[in-house]
Amino acid sequence: MPEFLAELIGTMILVIFGGGVVAGVVLKKSKAEGTGWVLITLAWGLGVTMGVYAVGNFTGAHINPAVTLGFAITGDLPWAKVPMYMSAQVIGAFIGAIIVFLNYLPHWKETKDKVAKRDVFSTTPAIRSPFSNLVSEMIGTFVLVMGLLFIGANEFTEGLNPLIVGALIVGIGMSLGGATGYAINPARDLGPRIAHALLPIPGKGSSDWSYAWVPIVGPLLGGAYGAVFYQAMFVGEFSILFWILSAVVAIILVGAASSELKLGKTKADKAEKNIV
Repeated sequence: MPEFLAELIGTMILVIFGGGVVAGVVLKKSKAEGTGWVLITLAWGLGVTMGVYAVGNFTGAHINPAVTLGFAITGDLPWAKVPMYMSAQVIGAFIGAIIVFLNYLPHWKETKDKVAKRDVFSTTPAIRSPFSNLVSEMIGTFVLVMGLLFIGANEFTEGLNPLIVGALIVGIGMSLGGATGYAINPARDLGPRIAHALLPIPGKGSSDWSYAWVPIVGPLLGGAYGAVFYQAMFVGEFSILFWILSAVVAIILVGAASSELKLGKTKADKAEKNIV
């Protein structure tokens, strides 16, 4: 199988499982309606597992531009292949989102909540605060890429690797995903968001392009930093890129924390004045 097709199919499988479970949970009159976050995280993990089983022998099943970028940085993928892998992943996610749309055809018109319908396709933060949301996506993808490199450094019984990777996704979703819906994958968010914009979904509302940069930039930064951090701390290779990204990440973290603390103080002061 050509590598382009493998990454396309693997990412399509991922989104069919992931977008499909969100649709089942949030769309009206679905038998899975209201079953919640645990079900969503489990299905996303199984989606990754199935994607890896499907195409792992052909490309290693990156199915995520942040992983592709991280593996290029560590030297596990030639840089010349990065654009091809990433474009295949976005197209695969787009196709997967269309399949989810078709699977739940009668349910779109039954669902009045526009945000819920968009959530089937792309992420929406629990509390909209772009730079804090960026930090959350960076941390989740940092853990993802580091976890994949940890897994790759160990030997597992043949066939178990995809299950371990799926468990990693479940763990990230359950522990870190509540802030933003854990895209941790630019293709998983961008491809379906484009599908949401183009599909004739009844009463669909905005595709929220003003937020779309967060689940692209955050995972790419987090994935890249996870790769250079692993190389520095576990392999002993301290590159210039490690120091540059360390500085960038530190600035973003401090800036986001400072912004949230100032906002919290302002709200507290207003509340105190109201009491007085």
